[in-house]
Amino acid sequence: MKFGEHIKQLREQNHLLQRQLANALDMDTAMLSKIERGERRAKKEHIPLLASLLHANERELFTIWLADQIYEIIKEESNPSEILQVVEKEIKIAKPYNL
Repeated sequence: MKFGEHIKQLREQNHLLQRQLANALDMDTAMLSKIERGERRAKKEHIPLLASLLHANERELFTIWLADQIYEIIKEESNPSEILQVVEKEIKIAKPYNL
C-alpha cells in the first residue's frame, strides 16, 4: 500500500476530517489531499506526528514512507528487483549485525 493511501485509511478509521489532520500538521487541506492521492510527498518530519495523531506504529509509517521514496526512484528502471538486491547486499555488508 502506498503511503498516502495508508494515511487516508488511518485518518478515516480515526474519524478525522482532512482539515483536522491538515491543521494538526500545519498544512492546508489541499496539500494533505495531494499527499493522500500520491501527488505530493509527506515530509519525513511529519511521520512521528502522524503516528501519534492516527494511533499508528511510527516505524511502520516510516517504512511505508521510505518505500514510496525508493519506488519513485527506481520504478522506471528495467531491473528494479536487481537494484534492490544489490542495495540489500550492500546493507548487509555495512551493517551485518542490524539485520
